[in-house]
Amino acid sequence: MVMRTGDGRPKGKTITLVQTASPARRPESQRLTLIGLGLDKLGRRKTLGNTDAVWGMVCKVRHMVRIVEETTARKAG
Repeated sequence: MVMRTGDGRPKGKTITLVQTASPARRPESQRLTLIGLGLDKLGRRKTLGNTDAVWGMVCKVRHMVRIVEETTARKAG
């Protein structure tokens, strides 16, 4: 999914992000943005509100995060 602030947004009230890359050898501001999103280790998953502020941060680190499409019905294991 292309992460744009206009048409590319999911329609729900929340989005789920997964960190897919390390902030090593990247600008300090990008590492701090990941921490602000609650993502500080690889594979960490966080559900956040679908707001302009969150999307601004996601767009800043879009090369290190992935939006997960969640299904509404989950099977109990």
